[in-house]
This record gives sequence, C-alpha cells and structure tokens, in this order.
Amino acid sequence: MAIKSVLKMGEPLLLQQARLVEQFDTPQLHALIQDMRDTMTHLNGAGLAAPQIGVSLQVVIFGFEKNQRYPDADEVPFTILLNPQLTPLSEDMEEDWEGCLSVPGMRGIVPRFARLRYQGVDPYGNGIDRSVSGFHARVVQHECDHLQGILYPMRIRDFRQFGFTDVLFPGQQIIDD
Repeated sequence: MAIKSVLKMGEPLLLQQARLVEQFDTPQLHALIQDMRDTMTHLNGAGLAAPQIGVSLQVVIFGFEKNQRYPDADEVPFTILLNPQLTPLSEDMEEDWEGCLSVPGMRGIVPRFARLRYQGVDPYGNGIDRSVSGFHARVVQHECDHLQGILYPMRIRDFRQFGFTDVLFPGQQIIDD
C-alpha cells in the first residue's frame, strides 16, 4: 500500500493510550496493517505500532528472519497483534540495548521482563496466546509500550547508557534511522 512517515519522540500522539480495535476484518484495518508492514520493512524495523504512523489504535506488528538493526537477534515470527495483554511469567528482568524508529539515531539499555505471555487477537478476531522469552519478549514489550504512550527512553534506569548510536558504537555499522 504505502510507506508512511514515522512520528518522532515529542509528537503528542506518541504519549497517548491507543484505542482498542473494535471492528475486525475490515478493509480499513487491512490497509492500516499493510501500511505498517510496508513502513517497517522499508525502515528495517523489528516491529511497529500503529501510533508510530499516526493511528491511535491498539495494533502492533513485529517479526523478522534477519534484521540489519539487530544483527545478533534470534528470528522472531511475523505477528500482527491487536488489543494485546502482557503477563510476565517471572520477575526476572534482562537489560539490553534498544532503539526505536520514533527515536532515530539513539540507543539505550532498557530493562524488560525475560519471559512473558502475550494475548490478543489477529486482524480477523481470532485469539493469539503465546509464551515467549529473549528478544521476542523484548520486541513485544517495546511495541506494546507504544500503545500505552511509553517510549523506551522512559524505561531507562541509567542515562549513562543512552546516547547517539554513532557515539556509543563508533566504527560499527548499526542502522538506526
């Protein structure tokens, strides 16, 4: 369909809670998801939330086989998740580097639950219920944060581990915009 502009940190919509999707399997919903997929693919993203392209609905997409922005990450199956609910499966947290298409050129160390269960529905209203860990769990938490008006810098505990990618990782080819 179309590659959309990604809103950047500072845009008020990114700080708002997104609305629940109430109608499934509509042409408008399918067009939104295709626009999100085209945009995420074009920008080498690991995931994208509808608010990032200016649509205040609880829709996230994520997944990849290989990702230039996260070359060491394990494969994450492509998923379209609407109205998600996350449940940590333990109190164990992992800290790792994150970036965001809405915060281009920057990275930070973010704590996330190591294991979690996510539930929601697909574009047709069919249930999704998965338990995941590792990078898959990190991506889901990052994208679902967007639906609550949370950007990853808000979760950083130590701002000495937050900065511009080219300064933090000099000489490395990290795609981040």
